[in-house]
This record gives sequence, structure tokens and C-alpha cells, in this order.
Amino acid sequence: MERFSEYRIMWVLVLFDLPTETKKDRKAATEFRKKLLKDGFTMFQFSIYVRHCASQENADVHIKRVKASLPEYGQVGIFCITDKQFGNIEIFYGKKPQTLDTPGQQLELF
Repeated sequence: MERFSEYRIMWVLVLFDLPTETKKDRKAATEFRKKLLKDGFTMFQFSIYVRHCASQENADVHIKRVKASLPEYGQVGIFCITDKQFGNIEIFYGKKPQTLDTPGQQLELF
């Protein structure tokens, strides 16, 4: 099996809708986003962050970190797709197709 197969490489997507009505809510939402960025996630859209992972096992490590930093309130969804599936995403701005600017592949040292 190929080590860097487009079916083995995974993308972790974190989607969230967090309350921002109070100062405490805004602080919790900001801290959650900062933890995602610190763990190597990139903003895909305002409330969608993505992270490239070399394998499902590596993705599981980052999913565990996201779960450990969940805010007290709000909705958060986490799921994985293969690199092949991620490459099939179609992006539009209005009716105009856009190119997918994928976050840079992250190097991992073992």
C-alpha cells in the first residue's frame, strides 16, 4: 500500500456555530479558534476549519485535541474525508467557480 495514497491521506473538518452574545461567549469562541490554529488547522470559511493529516490515525489525534477544547456552549461538528474527496470540492463565489486554495501540506517529523 502506498504511504501517501489519496485514499489514505485525510482531511479533518471542524464546523462550528458558537454563541457570541456576551463577552464570555466571545472569549470562549476566540479561544476555541486559536486552539484550532495552534493545532495546525486553517480557516476554510468563517466557521469551518480544515487540517491535512497523513493518515486516519494522525487525524484521530487531532480530533481528540479538538474534543478536549470544545467550548461549553454552541454546536461543533467534526468529520474526516479523504484527500481524494477533498480534491473534488467545488467552490463558487456567486456563480463564478473558484480554484481551491488548499492549505499547505504539513510536514510531520517522526
